[in-house]
Amino acid sequence: MPLPENKPAESAVSARADRPFRGIALLLAATICLGTSDATSKYLSATLPSIEIAWIRFLVFVLIMIPAMRPGSPLHALRTSRPGLQVMRSVALLGSALFFISGLRFLPIAEASAISFVSPLFVTALSVFFLKESVGLYRWLATAAGLIGVLIVLRPGSSAFDPAALFSLATAVTWAATLIMTRMMSSERAVTTMTYAAIVGFAIMSVLVPFVWVWPSWRDIFFAIVVGVSSTAGQWIVVLAFRYANASVLAPFSYTQLIWVSFLGIVVFGEVPDVWTVTGAAIIVASGIYTAHRERLRRSAGLLVQAEPSSNP
Repeated sequence: MPLPENKPAESAVSARADRPFRGIALLLAATICLGTSDATSKYLSATLPSIEIAWIRFLVFVLIMIPAMRPGSPLHALRTSRPGLQVMRSVALLGSALFFISGLRFLPIAEASAISFVSPLFVTALSVFFLKESVGLYRWLATAAGLIGVLIVLRPGSSAFDPAALFSLATAVTWAATLIMTRMMSSERAVTTMTYAAIVGFAIMSVLVPFVWVWPSWRDIFFAIVVGVSSTAGQWIVVLAFRYANASVLAPFSYTQLIWVSFLGIVVFGEVPDVWTVTGAAIIVASGIYTAHRERLRRSAGLLVQAEPSSNP
């Protein structure tokens, strides 16, 4: 799920602070959309190749974003000051989607989702190198705890280990890279970033899909459209949610997506998460929430320092 960390103007901060419950409600709605997209992708993976599912998903995405591509439209979003970074971010986003769909073919949806939710911990590590952020001991410990949670879910070296779980781990890494580049483009409009993601993802998938093409049934086409609409709606609702509440407020609620996909996994696919998956997921969620808490404290301390009066005349 997107967790943009843009630096808004002071007025935007006040607007968010006044409506945190609206942000939380929007985020909960987004998790339902995104969870539905994940479950439908898993359903389609039984009959269609992962690349084809991703292609249809980005086809729907690009069709929805067409109004933002028209030069005369008020939504025109192709102007950007960071074209190279936009393309790189779009490729990372595409990789995240493709890795996740590939993993769903072989893994229970709850397990795949739990592993992919370790991405905020990778963001912590990558922010040191790419954003030059200072990460304290407690955030590193939370990151280590989250990785331990991943190992509990994966159980490498045991008979329960499925190499397909590496797809979900790759999902987490590429999604973390997507978030890092989103932070680096904090001045860009959300509609611009989404438009580039749609165009780049669709273009790359259009080159790859002829090599794996399987003629879909009308039922497959219907569910593929559901994937595209629900994933696009989920991403857009997340952007709206962050207009009303800070990341540290919303982060704990983003993990409700695990509950939703686990429910869909049980009802639709008959996949009951085992005790290892539940335990590992709980550790991942706890470490992610604690990381968000430490981030909130760090930002609050920074705001206090900025608010102190200067001793200079």
